[in-house]
Amino acid sequence: MFSLKQTQAILTALPDPVFILTRSGKYANILGGTDTRYYHNGSALIGHYFSEVLVAEKASWFMQQIALALQSGQMLVVEYQLAGSDVLGLEDGPDEPIWFEGRIQPLAFQIDGEDAVLWVASNITARHQLQQRLQHLSEVDELSHLYNRRKLRSQLNSQFSLFHRHQTPCSLLVFDLDFFKQLNDACGHPTGDCVIEAVGRVCLQTVREEDLAARYGGDEFAVLMPHTNTQQAWSLADRLRRKIQHVLLQMDLPQICTSISGGISEFLPLDEKVEAIIQRADRGLYMAKNLGRNRICCEHPD
Repeated sequence: MFSLKQTQAILTALPDPVFILTRSGKYANILGGTDTRYYHNGSALIGHYFSEVLVAEKASWFMQQIALALQSGQMLVVEYQLAGSDVLGLEDGPDEPIWFEGRIQPLAFQIDGEDAVLWVASNITARHQLQQRLQHLSEVDELSHLYNRRKLRSQLNSQFSLFHRHQTPCSLLVFDLDFFKQLNDACGHPTGDCVIEAVGRVCLQTVREEDLAARYGGDEFAVLMPHTNTQQAWSLADRLRRKIQHVLLQMDLPQICTSISGGISEFLPLDEKVEAIIQRADRGLYMAKNLGRNRICCEHPD
């Protein structure tokens, strides 16, 4: 149908780069990559090995993917990122990592005495960024900038499974704002929104990196604290309580609404469902309310 010259011209005109790679990590040939919006001329790579152009960790990963594709004998699809720091000797690489989808097809013949694959690399950075943005919108509360109820429940279930497998301690704090309804009635919902936003900001500044802070609904918040027992959780929660009170006192609010009350629940071996942990934290919250508010309480199991 096409002459050899025409076939070569078609392959060269492919928008995405097509790499011919050997089992040992050698760039045997590079075709296509004519979309200059996303790709640079990679012809200088031909004849070189991953170990010569990529940092060791990234070179090892590429070698593993080639081995997997050759072992299965079927096309392998992977997503990966490349940053300027991954490329040896690159002085003016991109500021942000570039995301690619790689389609790796084993070849039915050897090249230079080695098994080889055809690797098509498609730049999916824009798609990946959109996916990240959509995921962020689905998991983060717009007002408080904390995670939302859906994300909290997902992480609670994950930690619950981990707890029952490995018995590593984990605790949950549930708290709400004291007299928040009265604040909204007296000052209006815009003021209430400002308070919710301020509490979210304090949570983000105070909780540890491994913790997950969420707006559970309305003026109710939760903090999931992995690897944390009741005593440790109480210390962290009380520090959060004091910081929130300090911030609210600076906001010219009615004196009645400048504090939080909360309850702590540590995961227990007898807990059969996540709901048992949440209910125990809620009972600690009610206990704090009944004892005069502005405190953190824990219901001790029998």
